[in-house]
Amino acid sequence: MRLFYSSLVFISVLIAWFAVSNLGLVSTFLLPSPQRVWSTFITLFSNGKLAQHIGVSLGRVGAGYAIAVLLALVISLAMINWKTLARVLDPPMEFVRQIPPLALMPLLMLWLGIGETQKIGIIILACFFPIFLSFRGGFAQVDPKLLDVGRAAGFSRLQLMRRIAIPAALPAMFVGLRVGLGYGWRAVVGAELIASAAGLGYMILDAQDLARTDIVLVGVLVIGIIGLLADHGLKALVRWRFPWLRQEMELPHA
Repeated sequence: MRLFYSSLVFISVLIAWFAVSNLGLVSTFLLPSPQRVWSTFITLFSNGKLAQHIGVSLGRVGAGYAIAVLLALVISLAMINWKTLARVLDPPMEFVRQIPPLALMPLLMLWLGIGETQKIGIIILACFFPIFLSFRGGFAQVDPKLLDVGRAAGFSRLQLMRRIAIPAALPAMFVGLRVGLGYGWRAVVGAELIASAAGLGYMILDAQDLARTDIVLVGVLVIGIIGLLADHGLKALVRWRFPWLRQEMELPHA
């Protein structure tokens, strides 16, 4: 039933788009017809350009997201276990959290250059804080009694984290992982804004300069579809690896 309603929404939007563009209610320069966008997609797919741009953007988002997850896990665990470190790091991290990642782009260009490191750095900044806050909040909500039981059983600190704290914090962590993944795909356009010769963000910006609205729409739709597939893939991974959390996190069955 859920799939039916989702499909109904997409079909309704497609019909409205078809009607508006083909009846001349909106200039085709501003909103090309679905047929033209589809034809452009086929052309870009056939000549290999779209696959090239997708591959580059996937690599950047994947690398930035993975690094952000690792940093969030390490820093959140450290701050939960060492209160002094948390008091020291909290003010500067809260300050940086308020700054949009794109506002830091000039500094990242000076510090990291204009190559791949700078682009991945933008994506890391976009992904990190939602993931970090959910990880830290999840660990903070772990029932102390569960940790006491683990200590009574002779668990080491590492075992407490791996066997009690992380499983108990997973519902909150999962929310941050989903939000962070979405932010990563949002940031890819900004990350590819400067000195880039490939990637979906570059393709969109280059098409804007050429007044190719159809290519812009192809890029936007492809980013949305890939982001949606990535989110479903993350949920499928959780369903497979942690099936007992499905109901708590309101995950539908596959």
